[in-house]
Amino acid sequence: MYPRSLTKNIQSWLEKREILILYGARQVGKTTLLKMLFKYVENSQILNCEIPAVSDTLESKNLYAIKTLFGNKRIIGLDEAQKITNIGSILKLIYDEMPEYKIIATGSSSFDLANRIIEPLTGRNIKFRLYPLSLKEIEEKNNWLWILNNLNNLLVYGTYPGIIDLDVQDKQVKLSELSGDYLYKDILVYEQVKNPTIIRKLLKALALQVGSQVSVNELSNLLGITRQTVKKYLDLLEKSFVIFPLESFSSNLRNEIKKSWKYYFYDNGIMNALSGNFTPVENRLDTGTLWENFCISERIKINSYSKRLINTYFWRTYDGAEIDLVEEKDGKLNALEFKWKQKRKITIPSSFSEKYGVKEMKVITPETLYELINN
Repeated sequence: MYPRSLTKNIQSWLEKREILILYGARQVGKTTLLKMLFKYVENSQILNCEIPAVSDTLESKNLYAIKTLFGNKRIIGLDEAQKITNIGSILKLIYDEMPEYKIIATGSSSFDLANRIIEPLTGRNIKFRLYPLSLKEIEEKNNWLWILNNLNNLLVYGTYPGIIDLDVQDKQVKLSELSGDYLYKDILVYEQVKNPTIIRKLLKALALQVGSQVSVNELSNLLGITRQTVKKYLDLLEKSFVIFPLESFSSNLRNEIKKSWKYYFYDNGIMNALSGNFTPVENRLDTGTLWENFCISERIKINSYSKRLINTYFWRTYDGAEIDLVEEKDGKLNALEFKWKQKRKITIPSSFSEKYGVKEMKVITPETLYELINN
């Protein structure tokens, strides 16, 4: 079992009143993390909200029935909480009328949980995000040498906890299943998307465009749907933790690309399953793209788990100067470039350096990967 970086953060809130919300994509380990947390916590239990008896009791809002459901336990985990109708108002009721209980709710769909929870629970909740395994979590269980020896496989098959230790054939089967409707079925159920084929085609198009600027117009023409529908689906896929965007960074420098977006996947294995390409790294032409997606998603995990309030962007000019990742915190900028093989010395573009006063750009290669997760 892999240790999770969120464990200590969540534990520090167990003695406080706030309701804890644990978000994350399907199969990233939310239930396992909940079990790990509760293993050494007395008076605790986990309730599966997909069980009708659990959902019916909570939806009744009958305080006596809810107390009977909770029994003599005082710390309650509500797994798959998005299954409960009006879950936000129910949690608010428990918080206000039953203060003796501490609630941790998990859900695989942020847009659904957010819509139903955030407004009723304003000032009453603390949110956490769980991702596929980070390199720090893998290192803690296996060690850094294991990561270096298995780096090629991580680039192709990703870091989902239930997949990382399988053999190659089983990894392909599991990833193909996960990357199907299952990963984003909340969108199909709650948003009543009538044609899941469009979602699959959109995801495949994005998987083939990782690292490139995405044109909503081109996607609209490719898929035969309106620009508004493309934007809606991109937003839903982002909120169900499949993809995340990077916006172009710009101020008033004349040559900078403005109001443009790139999309990345939280997991390389999902990206490769969607594009239908599990070819080994040594035989691929898109290794640079695999490396870029892997490193940027890893950086997103690091910043999130470390509670760094950082804005992330890419930067590019019309004449081709570019930076893969620009981080902004408290008005200060950090520039990172990702290269699978560094054939020549890479320096920060002079136009960026002169405009923003950033003198150095960190280049992350397999040899310097450790710096990515420790800075």
